[in-house]
Parts: sequence; C-alpha cells; structure tokens
Amino acid sequence: MLFKTLSRWITATMLVVTLAVPATAAAELLDRVVAVVNDDVVLLSEFREELTAARAQLAQRDIQAPPEDQLRRQVLDRLVMQRLQLDAAERAGVRVDEATLDAAVRQVARQNDLDLPGFRDALQREGMTMAGFRERLRREITLQRLHRSAMDQRINITPQEIDQFQSQIAEREVEYRLRHLLVALPEAASPEAIESAREKAEGLRRELTGGDANFATLAATHSDGRNALEGGDLGWRRAGELPAVVAGKLSDLQPGDVSDVLRTPSGFHLFKVEDRRDAERHVVTQTRARHILIRTNEVVSDQDARRRLSALRQRVLSGESFAELARANSDDKASATEGGSLGWVTPGSMAPEFERVMQRLDPGAISQPFRSRFGWHIVQVHERREQDTTETYRRNQAAQQLRQRKEEEELELWLRQLREEAYVDYRLEATGSS
Repeated sequence: MLFKTLSRWITATMLVVTLAVPATAAAELLDRVVAVVNDDVVLLSEFREELTAARAQLAQRDIQAPPEDQLRRQVLDRLVMQRLQLDAAERAGVRVDEATLDAAVRQVARQNDLDLPGFRDALQREGMTMAGFRERLRREITLQRLHRSAMDQRINITPQEIDQFQSQIAEREVEYRLRHLLVALPEAASPEAIESAREKAEGLRRELTGGDANFATLAATHSDGRNALEGGDLGWRRAGELPAVVAGKLSDLQPGDVSDVLRTPSGFHLFKVEDRRDAERHVVTQTRARHILIRTNEVVSDQDARRRLSALRQRVLSGESFAELARANSDDKASATEGGSLGWVTPGSMAPEFERVMQRLDPGAISQPFRSRFGWHIVQVHERREQDTTETYRRNQAAQQLRQRKEEEELELWLRQLREEAYVDYRLEATGSS
C-alpha cells in the first residue's frame, strides 16, 4: 500500500511551485503561528506550502477546489492531525532509518521512470530540494508505521472469523472503485449532534442525486475522512474490506450510483461507485528448487563465500550429489536437512534478489554464486508448474479484507480519540493572510 499511495502523492507534490516571497517577508512569515498543537505549533509558511500542494493535487485529479475558506480549513486540519500523529510516533519510538528512506526514494524515482540524478533534477525544477522531499517521505513512512503499530494492538483476525467471512461474503469476487464522504461524529455525541450530522449527510446526498453536484468536489469540501483532499478516492476495494453496514449495500449499486446515508460509530457515510469488476482467478508459476547458502561473518568474507560456492557448483557439475553437498555445507539448516530443497516456491515468497536469479534459470540449471540479504547462494531449478492458487489466495485475501474492514473503522476512531485528547488552538484567521 505504501508505494501506491506515494505514487499518487509524488505526482501531486511535483506540481508544487515555490511561492515568490521576499526574503524579509519570508523571515517574518516563519514567526507566524496558525495553530498550537499540544507543545508544538504549525507555522504559516508550512500552511502556505501545504495549501499550494493541495491545490495542485486537486488540479492534477481534475477536481474542482472547494471554496477558499473550506479548503483552508481542510488543509489546516490535515496539518494538525499530522502533528498529533508525529508526536504519537515519537512517543511510541517509531523511527525510519536512513537505509529504509534511501530505498523508498529509489522506489518513488523508479515509479516516475527516473534514476536518482534525474529525480533530483526534476525536484529542483519544481522548486523542491532532495532534502525537503526526503523529509516529507520520512513523515509519510512514519505515519504508515504508526498506523500499523496502533492497529496491530487493536485488531486481531482469527481463523474462525476468516471461515465465517468466506461463507457470508458472496460478493468476494467483485471489486468496486469507490469514493467516500464522511460526516464525523464526536465521541459520546449528543442526540442533537447526531441529528445535525445526519441532516448534513442527507443534504449532501440530495445535492448529489439532484444531478448537478460533483462527489469529488463535495468530498474535498465537506468530508471529515482522511481522503477528503483526494476527492474521497478510495481506489479499488472489495466489499469485505469495508464496514459490514457498507458491504451489504454495494451489490445493489451500479457505476455512478450513490449509496444511502450509512451510519457507523465514526459517523455518517456516503459512497459512490465509480466502477466495478470481477476479480480474476489467481494462477501463478511455481518453481521447485534447492539451494546452498553460505553466510558471511567475521571469519567468512564475501570472497570466501563466493569461492566456496564456486567450488561446490563445480563439484555438482562434475557429478556429485547436490543434496549431499547441501546437507554438508549449507548454512540454511532448515533446507539443508532436506538436501537444500525449498519445495514449490510461489512468487513473492523469497527475497527479491534470490527470486530474480531463480526465475532466470532453466530447469536443471545451476546458478553462479550470488548474494542476497541472507548471504551467498547457489540455486538449482528442478521444474516449474502452473498452479491455481485461487482458494489459498482468496483465504489470504479474506484475512486482509477483514483486517482492512476493521482498520477502516478503528483508524477513524483512533484518530478521533487522538484529536479529542489534544490541546489545539487555531489561529489562522488572526494572521489575516492566506
């Protein structure tokens, strides 16, 4: 999920143009506070940068921007929530090391069909520095890890839940492209607040079904959801990934339809079905292979490991048993007892560098020594087969959908609790500047 999200984000971010502000004015802007968040602040300069990015993002998605005052509110709310979450990440010890950040930068560059020098040049042309981009990316990854950590503590999926889920969801083979609009409810909301939120949601639905209103624009203007400034775009989702009250309604909707107002603990929701499609069967090419692993350490260098494996490979080619050599020499003790056998390997189950070498081999061939993050290997491919793993895939997907369903609700509730427990003082209007 992470890089799919970042791919959309970088496209919008690269549209941002640096605002032309005189140096003396810029220095003055840095001292202006637009929000106090616990012991931290949001500066006007940060707000202006985020506002520019939001306008570019909406334009890139061809979504009409909300009225200026509502756009400013959405952007400031997003910055406040970002501050609260980063503070929570700091308290929880969530960190992003430089190696992870380097890999993420390379991945985003590849997603934009650029090498690192070209990516750096593209950022500079758009008024961004690599250091500034890395810091934005670090924040994105930090929040992803924080959410995962918080949800791991709140969500548990049992085998019995998966069984029940698979028996109940007849629509599991259908995927929906959705937009979402949320009118949030505060915790322990009064009957008056609940009715007011319901009336607002019903009013928005009347605007949508009247034929003139655009869902993406209304979401960007009025939604309290995390995807508001993306026009409420949720991408492709299966019914099982959504709260049960929502999942049961999707089968009746056609592309272009808007759901009734739906109530969950986090508030009142509207969904629009942009498109729907049948999920394909999951057929993969599996490889039966075996390997010998030599790990490096203070005593065994890379050169030593490579030399040993080259000698072992030559012995196999000369007629000795691969299995016996694996039992005697491999540092992968689990496979060594099986003569180095890895069984039938499904794509994605091995380290990427191992899988790349293995996939290039013809049945019967033995690789040259190569390195993965686990050490140095030689691998031999026995055979390949096409395997229909649809049922296994569906069960794995069911577990993911159940988790996604729970996360959708739990994350909204967790963020709401984080916000309600914080001290936040909005001061944007006092600045008299946009």
